[in-house]
Amino acid sequence: MGETIVQKMFRSRLGRTVKPGEIVVVDIDLAYAHDGTGPLAIDAFHELGSRRVYDPSRIRFVVDHASPSPNEGASNLQIKLRKFAGENGIKVYEVGEGICHQVIPENENLKPGMMIVGADSHTVTLGAFSLFATGIGSTDFAEVMTSGKLWFKVPEAMRVSLGGGLKQGVMSKDIILRIIGDVGADGATYMSVEFQGEGVKTLSMASRMTVCNMVVEMGAKNGIFP
Repeated sequence: MGETIVQKMFRSRLGRTVKPGEIVVVDIDLAYAHDGTGPLAIDAFHELGSRRVYDPSRIRFVVDHASPSPNEGASNLQIKLRKFAGENGIKVYEVGEGICHQVIPENENLKPGMMIVGADSHTVTLGAFSLFATGIGSTDFAEVMTSGKLWFKVPEAMRVSLGGGLKQGVMSKDIILRIIGDVGADGATYMSVEFQGEGVKTLSMASRMTVCNMVVEMGAKNGIFP
């Protein structure tokens, strides 16, 4: 069997072939966190003893989860996020600009083959743009801020073939809900769900984002369209 899409991406980064299950360390092109996870990542960054952000141009914060702030606690977390961003030259998308998974593709120069991580499980949404995107925890995010790199276990692939077009009244949400129903909540655990088939070209980018957004609901590491 030939290489999967994600295997090709890792090979491009590492200059060698990789196998599913292999542990690799790769450079991260872009990492983002929101006001719920960013403050935790900042705490972890300091706990690591890190003194500076490796490359602020690759880091983004988005104030979107408690937006506008509903209470004093959330306000203080957002103040922490903005203060750290200001001290380290990190761009912040502010209240009212949108949800992180929408703001990032609308404002950043996303390209096929990129490696993107976000401190939110639905970062997988960005696989719609033919790139590797996955959610990570706040401690891993702190490591990305520190070194610009992160480790991964190369995921196995689950290929999903989409045939034909959508019938009247059927939406992209219906596609992914049917797939999750067939596969189960843990049926794709740590797998790269790779969509293919004639049906792909009938889906808009918004529809592809909807499909990729929910692959995490069946345990997938990422979802990706060619």
